Amino acid sequence: MTVIMEPNTGSATESYDSLQTFRDLGVREDLCAVLESQGIKTAFAIQAMTIHDALAGRDVCGKAKTGSGKTLGFGLPLLQRIADGERGSTGGPASPRGLVLVPTRELAVQVYDVLAPLGRALGLHVNAVYGGADMEKQVKSLRNGSDVIIATPGRLIDLGDRGEVNVTSLDVLVLDEADRMADMGFMPQVEWVLRRIAERPHQTLLFSATLDGAVDRLVTRYLTDPVFHEVSSSTQTVNAMVHHFLQVHQMDRIKVVATICQSMEKTIIFCRTKRGADRLVEQLSKEGVHTGAIHGDLRQSQREKTLADFGADKLRVLVATDVAARGLHIDGVDCVIHFDPPEDHKAYLHRSGRTARAGSTGVVVSLLLWNQAIEAEIIMKRLGLKRPIVEVFSNNPHLRDLAAWDPTKEEQGE
Repeated sequence: MTVIMEPNTGSATESYDSLQTFRDLGVREDLCAVLESQGIKTAFAIQAMTIHDALAGRDVCGKAKTGSGKTLGFGLPLLQRIADGERGSTGGPASPRGLVLVPTRELAVQVYDVLAPLGRALGLHVNAVYGGADMEKQVKSLRNGSDVIIATPGRLIDLGDRGEVNVTSLDVLVLDEADRMADMGFMPQVEWVLRRIAERPHQTLLFSATLDGAVDRLVTRYLTDPVFHEVSSSTQTVNAMVHHFLQVHQMDRIKVVATICQSMEKTIIFCRTKRGADRLVEQLSKEGVHTGAIHGDLRQSQREKTLADFGADKLRVLVATDVAARGLHIDGVDCVIHFDPPEDHKAYLHRSGRTARAGSTGVVVSLLLWNQAIEAEIIMKRLGLKRPIVEVFSNNPHLRDLAAWDPTKEEQGE
Protein backbone atom coordinates (compact mmCIF):
# COMPACT_ATOMS: atom_id res chain seq x y z
CA MET A 1 0.00 0.00 0.00
CA THR A 2 1.15 3.51 -0.75
CA VAL A 3 -0.05 6.74 0.79
CA ILE A 4 -0.40 9.77 -1.49
CA MET A 5 -0.65 13.30 -0.12
CA GLU A 6 -3.13 15.22 -2.18
CA PRO A 7 -1.86 18.69 -3.18
CA ASN A 8 -3.24 21.64 -1.21
CA THR A 9 -5.37 19.44 1.03
CA GLY A 10 -3.01 17.95 3.57
CA SER A 11 -5.12 14.77 3.66
CA ALA A 12 -3.79 11.31 3.02
CA THR A 13 -5.38 9.18 0.32
CA GLU A 14 -4.60 5.47 0.25
CA SER A 15 -4.16 3.48 -2.93
CA TYR A 16 -3.39 -0.16 -3.48
CA ASP A 17 -0.80 -1.29 -5.96
CA SER A 18 -2.27 -4.77 -6.50
CA LEU A 19 -5.76 -6.18 -6.59
CA GLN A 20 -6.79 -8.24 -3.58
CA THR A 21 -9.40 -10.96 -3.49
CA PHE A 22 -12.08 -11.00 -0.81
CA ARG A 23 -10.57 -14.23 0.51
CA ASP A 24 -7.30 -12.34 1.03
CA LEU A 25 -9.24 -9.87 3.19
CA GLY A 26 -10.69 -12.59 5.42
CA VAL A 27 -14.18 -12.80 3.94
CA ARG A 28 -15.96 -16.12 4.50
CA GLU A 29 -15.95 -18.70 1.73
CA ASP A 30 -19.76 -18.80 1.42
CA LEU A 31 -19.85 -15.01 0.90
CA CYS A 32 -17.01 -15.20 -1.63
CA ALA A 33 -18.98 -17.85 -3.53
CA VAL A 34 -21.99 -15.53 -3.82
CA LEU A 35 -19.77 -12.69 -5.03
CA GLU A 36 -18.08 -14.90 -7.60
CA SER A 37 -21.47 -16.04 -8.91
CA GLN A 38 -22.11 -12.34 -9.58
CA GLY A 39 -18.77 -11.94 -11.36
CA ILE A 40 -17.14 -10.10 -8.42
CA LYS A 41 -13.70 -11.49 -7.62
CA THR A 42 -11.42 -8.65 -6.54
CA ALA A 43 -11.93 -5.78 -4.12
CA PHE A 44 -12.11 -2.10 -4.98
CA ALA A 45 -9.83 0.20 -3.00
CA ILE A 46 -12.35 1.23 -0.32
CA GLN A 47 -13.18 -2.43 0.26
CA ALA A 48 -9.53 -3.44 0.50
CA MET A 49 -8.90 -0.66 3.00
CA THR A 50 -11.85 -1.09 5.31
CA ILE A 51 -12.90 -4.77 5.36
CA HIS A 52 -9.93 -6.01 7.40
CA ASP A 53 -10.40 -3.38 10.12
CA ALA A 54 -14.17 -3.85 10.15
CA LEU A 55 -13.85 -7.63 10.50
CA ALA A 56 -11.49 -7.02 13.43
CA GLY A 57 -14.26 -5.08 15.18
CA ARG A 58 -12.80 -1.59 14.82
CA ASP A 59 -14.96 1.48 14.37
CA VAL A 60 -14.27 2.64 10.82
CA CYS A 61 -14.64 6.00 9.04
CA GLY A 62 -14.47 5.62 5.28
CA LYS A 63 -14.26 8.68 3.07
CA ALA A 64 -15.14 7.86 -0.50
CA LYS A 65 -17.33 9.08 -3.31
CA THR A 66 -20.50 7.26 -4.29
CA GLY A 67 -19.78 4.46 -6.73
CA SER A 68 -16.48 3.44 -5.12
CA GLY A 69 -17.84 0.17 -3.71
CA LYS A 70 -18.76 1.22 -0.17
CA THR A 71 -21.75 -1.11 0.10
CA LEU A 72 -19.62 -4.24 0.09
CA GLY A 73 -17.01 -2.40 2.17
CA PHE A 74 -19.44 -2.26 5.09
CA GLY A 75 -21.87 -5.00 4.08
CA LEU A 76 -19.52 -7.96 4.09
CA PRO A 77 -18.11 -7.28 7.59
CA LEU A 78 -21.60 -6.44 8.90
CA LEU A 79 -23.07 -9.75 7.74
CA GLN A 80 -20.05 -11.84 8.63
CA ARG A 81 -19.76 -10.49 12.18
CA ILE A 82 -23.39 -11.22 13.07
CA ALA A 83 -23.77 -14.49 11.15
CA ASP A 84 -23.04 -16.75 14.12
CA GLY A 85 -25.09 -14.79 16.65
CA GLU A 86 -28.73 -14.97 17.69
CA ARG A 87 -31.38 -14.43 15.08
CA GLY A 88 -33.86 -11.57 15.14
CA SER A 89 -37.08 -12.02 17.07
CA THR A 90 -40.38 -13.07 15.54
CA GLY A 91 -43.94 -12.21 16.51
CA GLY A 92 -42.96 -8.99 18.29
CA PRO A 93 -40.71 -5.95 17.97
CA ALA A 94 -37.86 -6.51 15.53
CA SER A 95 -34.55 -6.49 17.42
CA PRO A 96 -31.88 -6.45 14.72
CA ARG A 97 -28.22 -6.99 15.47
CA GLY A 98 -27.25 -4.99 12.40
CA LEU A 99 -28.65 -1.67 11.15
CA VAL A 100 -27.75 0.32 8.05
CA LEU A 101 -29.02 3.92 7.99
CA VAL A 102 -29.21 5.57 4.57
CA PRO A 103 -30.57 8.98 3.49
CA THR A 104 -32.95 7.99 0.67
CA ARG A 105 -35.36 5.23 -0.22
CA GLU A 106 -33.54 4.62 -3.51
CA LEU A 107 -30.34 3.94 -1.63
CA ALA A 108 -32.20 1.70 0.85
CA VAL A 109 -33.50 -0.42 -2.02
CA GLN A 110 -30.14 -0.66 -3.69
CA VAL A 111 -28.25 -1.55 -0.51
CA TYR A 112 -30.89 -4.21 0.15
CA ASP A 113 -30.42 -5.63 -3.34
CA VAL A 114 -26.69 -6.03 -2.65
CA LEU A 115 -26.93 -7.41 0.88
CA ALA A 116 -30.02 -9.63 0.72
CA PRO A 117 -28.48 -12.45 -1.38
CA LEU A 118 -25.35 -12.37 0.77
CA GLY A 119 -27.47 -12.54 3.90
CA ARG A 120 -29.42 -15.52 2.56
CA ALA A 121 -26.16 -17.41 2.09
CA LEU A 122 -25.57 -17.02 5.83
CA GLY A 123 -29.13 -17.74 6.90
CA LEU A 124 -29.73 -14.12 7.89
CA HIS A 125 -32.96 -12.18 7.47
CA VAL A 126 -32.29 -8.81 5.78
CA ASN A 127 -35.10 -6.25 5.60
CA ALA A 128 -35.43 -2.77 4.12
CA VAL A 129 -37.80 -0.13 5.53
CA TYR A 130 -38.30 3.32 4.04
CA GLY A 131 -40.91 5.99 3.52
CA GLY A 132 -43.24 6.03 0.54
CA ALA A 133 -43.99 2.31 0.87
CA ASP A 134 -46.69 0.34 2.67
CA MET A 135 -45.76 0.36 6.36
CA GLU A 136 -47.97 -2.62 7.22
CA LYS A 137 -46.16 -4.80 4.69
CA GLN A 138 -42.85 -3.69 6.18
CA VAL A 139 -44.09 -4.50 9.69
CA LYS A 140 -45.16 -7.98 8.59
CA SER A 141 -41.75 -8.59 7.05
CA LEU A 142 -39.98 -7.36 10.19
CA ARG A 143 -42.02 -9.70 12.37
CA ASN A 144 -40.95 -12.67 10.26
CA GLY A 145 -37.35 -12.08 11.29
CA SER A 146 -34.88 -9.22 11.19
CA ASP A 147 -31.18 -9.81 11.68
CA VAL A 148 -30.24 -6.78 9.58
CA ILE A 149 -32.42 -3.78 8.80
CA ILE A 150 -31.65 -1.20 6.12
CA ALA A 151 -33.61 1.94 6.90
CA THR A 152 -34.17 5.58 6.15
CA PRO A 153 -34.13 7.55 9.43
CA GLY A 154 -37.71 8.81 9.31
CA ARG A 155 -39.31 5.43 8.71
CA LEU A 156 -37.11 3.82 11.38
CA ILE A 157 -38.30 6.36 13.96
CA ASP A 158 -41.92 5.81 12.91
CA LEU A 159 -41.55 2.06 13.40
CA GLY A 160 -39.77 2.60 16.69
CA ASP A 161 -42.58 4.85 17.95
CA ARG A 162 -45.08 2.13 17.02
CA GLY A 163 -43.10 -0.42 19.00
CA GLU A 164 -42.19 -2.47 15.93
CA VAL A 165 -38.42 -1.94 16.07
CA ASN A 166 -36.08 -2.05 19.05
CA VAL A 167 -32.51 -0.93 18.31
CA THR A 168 -31.04 -1.62 21.76
CA SER A 169 -29.68 -5.02 20.69
CA LEU A 170 -27.51 -3.67 17.90
CA ASP A 171 -24.00 -5.05 17.54
CA VAL A 172 -23.14 -3.23 14.30
CA LEU A 173 -24.42 0.15 13.12
CA VAL A 174 -23.64 1.45 9.64
CA LEU A 175 -24.11 5.11 8.69
CA ASP A 176 -23.99 5.28 4.89
CA GLU A 177 -23.76 8.66 3.13
CA ALA A 178 -23.52 10.35 6.52
CA ASP A 179 -22.92 13.79 5.01
CA ARG A 180 -26.05 13.49 2.91
CA MET A 181 -28.07 12.58 6.01
CA ALA A 182 -26.67 15.68 7.69
CA ASP A 183 -27.58 17.84 4.67
CA MET A 184 -31.14 16.47 4.73
CA GLY A 185 -31.58 17.23 8.45
CA PHE A 186 -31.47 13.63 9.68
CA MET A 187 -28.83 14.07 12.39
CA PRO A 188 -31.43 14.10 15.23
CA GLN A 189 -32.78 10.73 14.04
CA VAL A 190 -29.26 9.32 13.69
CA GLU A 191 -28.46 10.41 17.23
CA TRP A 192 -31.77 8.89 18.39
CA VAL A 193 -30.24 5.52 17.45
CA LEU A 194 -26.78 6.25 18.80
CA ARG A 195 -28.09 7.34 22.20
CA ARG A 196 -30.00 4.08 22.58
CA ILE A 197 -26.91 1.94 22.07
CA ALA A 198 -24.39 4.22 23.80
CA GLU A 199 -24.06 1.89 26.82
CA ARG A 200 -23.98 -1.30 24.74
CA PRO A 201 -20.69 -2.53 23.22
CA HIS A 202 -21.12 -2.13 19.49
CA GLN A 203 -19.29 -1.32 16.30
CA THR A 204 -19.99 1.73 14.11
CA LEU A 205 -19.02 1.90 10.44
CA LEU A 206 -19.44 5.39 8.98
CA PHE A 207 -19.06 6.14 5.28
CA SER A 208 -19.27 9.62 3.83
CA ALA A 209 -18.02 11.75 0.95
CA THR A 210 -16.92 14.38 3.51
CA LEU A 211 -15.98 14.13 7.17
CA ASP A 212 -16.47 17.71 8.32
CA GLY A 213 -19.17 19.73 10.08
CA ALA A 214 -21.97 17.67 11.61
CA VAL A 215 -20.34 14.41 10.50
CA ASP A 216 -17.10 15.28 12.32
CA ARG A 217 -19.08 16.08 15.49
CA LEU A 218 -20.84 12.73 15.18
CA VAL A 219 -17.53 10.89 14.84
CA THR A 220 -15.98 12.73 17.79
CA ARG A 221 -18.93 12.15 20.09
CA TYR A 222 -20.05 8.62 19.31
CA LEU A 223 -17.27 6.58 17.68
CA THR A 224 -14.60 4.79 19.70
CA ASP A 225 -11.00 5.11 18.51
CA PRO A 226 -12.03 4.93 14.85
CA VAL A 227 -9.61 4.09 12.05
CA PHE A 228 -9.84 6.47 9.08
CA HIS A 229 -9.55 5.47 5.43
CA GLU A 230 -9.82 7.77 2.41
CA VAL A 231 -9.90 6.36 -1.07
CA SER A 232 -10.54 9.36 -3.26
CA SER A 233 -10.49 13.11 -3.38
CA SER A 234 -12.58 15.58 -5.31
CA THR A 235 -9.59 16.12 -7.58
CA GLN A 236 -9.47 12.45 -8.51
CA THR A 237 -13.23 12.40 -9.03
CA VAL A 238 -13.15 15.44 -11.27
CA ASN A 239 -10.24 14.14 -13.33
CA ALA A 240 -12.12 10.93 -14.17
CA MET A 241 -14.71 12.96 -16.08
CA VAL A 242 -14.85 15.00 -19.27
CA HIS A 243 -16.46 18.31 -18.31
CA HIS A 244 -18.32 20.63 -20.66
CA PHE A 245 -19.92 23.95 -19.74
CA LEU A 246 -22.21 24.91 -22.60
CA GLN A 247 -24.06 28.18 -22.95
CA VAL A 248 -27.40 27.53 -24.62
CA HIS A 249 -30.40 29.58 -25.62
CA GLN A 250 -33.73 29.09 -23.88
CA MET A 251 -35.63 28.17 -27.06
CA ASP A 252 -32.93 25.71 -28.17
CA ARG A 253 -32.10 24.08 -24.83
CA ILE A 254 -34.40 21.06 -25.19
CA LYS A 255 -33.06 20.26 -28.65
CA VAL A 256 -29.48 20.47 -27.30
CA VAL A 257 -30.38 17.96 -24.59
CA ALA A 258 -32.07 15.66 -27.10
CA THR A 259 -29.06 15.74 -29.41
CA ILE A 260 -26.70 14.80 -26.57
CA CYS A 261 -28.98 12.01 -25.30
CA GLN A 262 -29.30 10.48 -28.75
CA SER A 263 -25.52 10.09 -28.93
CA MET A 264 -25.16 8.44 -25.50
CA GLU A 265 -26.01 4.94 -24.32
CA LYS A 266 -27.19 5.93 -20.84
CA THR A 267 -27.77 9.47 -19.53
CA ILE A 268 -29.03 10.99 -16.28
CA ILE A 269 -30.36 14.56 -16.38
CA PHE A 270 -30.72 16.59 -13.19
CA CYS A 271 -33.38 19.23 -12.61
CA ARG A 272 -33.92 21.36 -9.52
CA THR A 273 -37.69 20.86 -9.18
CA LYS A 274 -40.19 18.02 -9.44
CA ARG A 275 -42.36 20.01 -11.83
CA GLY A 276 -39.34 20.82 -13.95
CA ALA A 277 -38.43 17.13 -14.16
CA ASP A 278 -41.92 16.15 -15.31
CA ARG A 279 -41.99 18.96 -17.85
CA LEU A 280 -38.60 17.93 -19.25
CA VAL A 281 -39.80 14.34 -19.71
CA GLU A 282 -42.74 15.63 -21.76
CA GLN A 283 -40.55 17.96 -23.82
CA LEU A 284 -37.97 15.27 -24.59
CA SER A 285 -40.72 12.86 -25.60
CA LYS A 286 -41.77 15.34 -28.28
CA GLU A 287 -38.15 15.24 -29.54
CA GLY A 288 -38.26 11.46 -29.81
CA VAL A 289 -36.28 10.76 -26.62
CA HIS A 290 -37.92 8.09 -24.45
CA THR A 291 -37.24 8.87 -20.80
CA GLY A 292 -38.64 8.56 -17.29
CA ALA A 293 -38.53 10.67 -14.12
CA ILE A 294 -37.88 10.01 -10.45
CA HIS A 295 -38.68 12.52 -7.73
CA GLY A 296 -40.35 12.76 -4.35
CA ASP A 297 -43.94 13.17 -5.58
CA LEU A 298 -43.99 9.81 -7.36
CA ARG A 299 -45.13 6.61 -5.68
CA GLN A 300 -42.30 4.34 -4.60
CA SER A 301 -43.51 1.64 -6.99
CA GLN A 302 -43.26 4.11 -9.89
CA ARG A 303 -39.78 5.15 -8.87
CA GLU A 304 -38.60 1.57 -8.52
CA LYS A 305 -40.01 0.58 -11.92
CA THR A 306 -38.38 3.56 -13.62
CA LEU A 307 -35.04 2.80 -11.99
CA ALA A 308 -35.33 -0.89 -12.91
CA ASP A 309 -36.12 0.01 -16.54
CA PHE A 310 -33.15 2.37 -16.64
CA GLY A 311 -30.83 -0.19 -15.10
CA ALA A 312 -32.02 -2.84 -17.57
CA ASP A 313 -31.52 -0.47 -20.55
CA LYS A 314 -35.25 -0.29 -21.29
CA LEU A 315 -34.84 3.45 -20.72
CA ARG A 316 -31.72 5.20 -21.97
CA VAL A 317 -32.48 8.52 -20.25
CA LEU A 318 -33.45 9.23 -16.66
CA VAL A 319 -34.56 12.66 -15.39
CA ALA A 320 -34.07 13.16 -11.65
CA THR A 321 -34.22 15.78 -8.96
CA ASP A 322 -31.45 16.03 -6.38
CA VAL A 323 -33.19 13.43 -4.22
CA ALA A 324 -31.47 10.93 -6.51
CA ALA A 325 -28.05 12.55 -6.61
CA ARG A 326 -26.71 10.37 -3.83
CA GLY A 327 -29.06 7.43 -3.92
CA LEU A 328 -28.46 5.99 -7.39
CA HIS A 329 -26.03 3.12 -7.80
CA ILE A 330 -26.30 2.29 -11.50
CA ASP A 331 -23.33 1.18 -13.54
CA GLY A 332 -22.76 2.14 -17.14
CA VAL A 333 -23.99 5.75 -17.00
CA ASP A 334 -21.82 7.48 -19.56
CA CYS A 335 -23.27 10.99 -19.33
CA VAL A 336 -24.68 13.31 -16.67
CA ILE A 337 -26.40 16.52 -17.75
CA HIS A 338 -26.97 19.40 -15.33
CA PHE A 339 -30.11 20.79 -16.96
CA ASP A 340 -30.43 23.16 -14.02
CA PRO A 341 -27.16 24.22 -12.34
CA PRO A 342 -26.43 22.56 -8.98
CA GLU A 343 -26.51 24.62 -5.81
CA ASP A 344 -22.75 24.41 -5.21
CA HIS A 345 -19.59 22.47 -6.00
CA LYS A 346 -20.52 19.64 -3.61
CA ALA A 347 -23.86 19.15 -5.33
CA TYR A 348 -22.01 19.21 -8.67
CA LEU A 349 -19.82 16.34 -7.52
CA HIS A 350 -22.71 14.38 -6.03
CA ARG A 351 -24.75 14.62 -9.21
CA SER A 352 -21.78 14.05 -11.49
CA GLY A 353 -20.77 11.00 -9.47
CA ARG A 354 -23.49 8.99 -11.24
CA THR A 355 -20.95 8.62 -14.07
CA ALA A 356 -17.22 7.80 -13.95
CA ARG A 357 -17.95 5.13 -11.36
CA ALA A 358 -15.56 2.47 -10.10
CA GLY A 359 -12.63 3.63 -12.18
CA SER A 360 -14.47 4.25 -15.46
CA THR A 361 -14.74 7.60 -17.25
CA GLY A 362 -17.77 9.68 -18.13
CA VAL A 363 -19.04 12.93 -19.62
CA VAL A 364 -20.56 15.70 -17.50
CA VAL A 365 -22.42 18.53 -19.25
CA SER A 366 -23.63 21.75 -17.63
CA LEU A 367 -26.19 23.68 -19.67
CA LEU A 368 -26.10 27.39 -18.90
CA LEU A 369 -28.46 30.18 -19.82
CA TRP A 370 -27.00 33.66 -20.26
CA ASN A 371 -27.46 34.56 -16.57
CA GLN A 372 -25.99 31.34 -15.13
CA ALA A 373 -22.36 31.66 -16.21
CA ILE A 374 -21.21 33.19 -12.92
CA GLU A 375 -22.60 30.22 -10.96
CA ALA A 376 -20.63 27.86 -13.20
CA GLU A 377 -17.44 29.87 -12.82
CA ILE A 378 -17.73 29.72 -9.03
CA ILE A 379 -18.19 25.94 -9.13
CA MET A 380 -15.20 25.51 -11.45
CA LYS A 381 -13.04 27.64 -9.18
CA ARG A 382 -13.98 25.60 -6.11
CA LEU A 383 -13.15 22.35 -7.94
CA GLY A 384 -9.97 23.60 -9.58
CA LEU A 385 -11.45 23.13 -13.05
CA LYS A 386 -10.35 25.27 -15.97
CA ARG A 387 -12.88 24.85 -18.76
CA PRO A 388 -14.20 27.41 -21.24
CA ILE A 389 -17.89 28.23 -21.36
CA VAL A 390 -18.78 27.60 -25.00
CA GLU A 391 -21.89 28.80 -26.79
CA VAL A 392 -23.55 25.96 -28.72
CA PHE A 393 -26.64 25.33 -30.79
CA SER A 394 -28.42 22.02 -31.28
CA ASN A 395 -26.93 21.56 -34.76
CA ASN A 396 -23.35 21.68 -33.43
CA PRO A 397 -21.67 18.40 -34.55
CA HIS A 398 -19.56 18.28 -31.36
CA LEU A 399 -22.69 17.46 -29.37
CA ARG A 400 -22.69 14.00 -30.90
CA ASP A 401 -19.18 13.19 -29.64
CA LEU A 402 -18.65 15.16 -26.45
CA ALA A 403 -16.21 12.62 -25.02
CA ALA A 404 -13.71 13.45 -27.78
CA TRP A 405 -14.33 17.21 -28.01
CA ASP A 406 -11.76 19.49 -26.43
CA PRO A 407 -12.89 23.11 -26.86
CA THR A 408 -9.68 24.40 -25.25
CA LYS A 409 -7.80 23.37 -28.39
CA GLU A 410 -10.18 25.40 -30.53
CA GLU A 411 -9.50 28.42 -28.30
CA GLN A 412 -5.78 27.89 -28.84
CA GLY A 413 -6.23 27.51 -32.58
CA GLU A 414 -5.06 23.88 -32.69
